[in-house]
Amino acid sequence: MRPLAVLMMPVMMALAGLSACGEKPQTLDAAKGQGAAYHGAQNAFVAPGWKAGDKGSWEQGLKTRLQNTQNEYTKIN
Repeated sequence: MRPLAVLMMPVMMALAGLSACGEKPQTLDAAKGQGAAYHGAQNAFVAPGWKAGDKGSWEQGLKTRLQNTQNEYTKIN
């Protein structure tokens, strides 16, 4: 008769293998005090002309960046 540890080895290996298949849920934790993106940083490293907390200024900056630097069509023409 085999020892119990030898008989349980395949079961233990299967359980160890299945434990690696689990994935932790990745949820957004809004309770960390993050505000809207346009509130931004209030330091010297922000884009020139942008006022922190001004949503209209934030949206205008995004539109300008989209047209001037992230649009390949306007870059080559």
